[in-house]
Amino acid sequence: MAPARPSQDRPWHAAAPAPLVLISGPEQLLASRSVERIAQALRRGGATVATTTLDAGTYTRGALVAAASPSLFDDPGLVIVEGAERMNDEFLADGLAYAQAPDPAVTVVIRHGGGVRGKKLLDTLKKADVPVYACPAIKKDSEVVEFAMGEFARASRPIAARAVRALVDAVGSDVAEVAAACRQLMDDVDGSLTEEHVSRYYGTRVNATGFAVADAAIAGRTGEALALVRHAVATGTDPVPLVAALASKLRTLAKVGAARGRRLDPVKDLGMAPWQVDRAKKDLRMWDADRLASAIEAVATADAEIKGASRSPHFALERAVRIVADLARA
Repeated sequence: MAPARPSQDRPWHAAAPAPLVLISGPEQLLASRSVERIAQALRRGGATVATTTLDAGTYTRGALVAAASPSLFDDPGLVIVEGAERMNDEFLADGLAYAQAPDPAVTVVIRHGGGVRGKKLLDTLKKADVPVYACPAIKKDSEVVEFAMGEFARASRPIAARAVRALVDAVGSDVAEVAAACRQLMDDVDGSLTEEHVSRYYGTRVNATGFAVADAAIAGRTGEALALVRHAVATGTDPVPLVAALASKLRTLAKVGAARGRRLDPVKDLGMAPWQVDRAKKDLRMWDADRLASAIEAVATADAEIKGASRSPHFALERAVRIVADLARA
């Protein structure tokens, strides 16, 4: 039996010029960066790049061939086709025709945000071994942390895992904001980056985050956890993300604990980040299965109360934090 063919999809940060390039996926920031990397590669050596942008949704027949015509001055050409996920029939027809014989002197980048529209063209491009650069959605907390880690790794800047965690806690889950915060931190600090650097620049935003509350509660530091909760609420933080962070930490403990009992590898079998697993193993030294179940139940109750079952969501949050911290010390 012939070996399975590896996926054609390449990481967004590896994007490079080619006669035809497909950038696929819904994450706008990553797609924009992929296009910019290709443009920068074409501009190396001081070359002037003749750039044309087309919209596949409002495309007019013949525009692709016209845009891809080589420059009279031998400048490298770049054609960017946006919105291929909503392409009209005219672009589909021209795209299929162009894919049969792309001009080697021009780089045509097709940006497809996802979905089934234009599947015939996508399949044709992939069968022709056109390079595909993946820009997957970054939504989960673990994905945001992984993205941030990648920002520092690609810049060859060492940073502690806890510092990345603190930065994401401070900035939030918006990928563009996280990217900007990573860049700012690297510009402002020389050498290795630590949690202290993050705290210095994002101070109160870090100290009052949901994961800081969760860390304190799970470690049994009742006074610190309650102080953080009260500070967060006083500065306008909604209780929902605070209780969500506590629930997330407890779920991580439960997953790692269950994996250990079933002889599973949380990294390989559950897709968890190594630093998450290491941290959970340390936290689990204070917990057993019964107390962990009680903590999860208490947080679930608080979550329901905060989302409408109680007239005092702040009290419900504080009670849950106190219960978790007390269980950690039981």
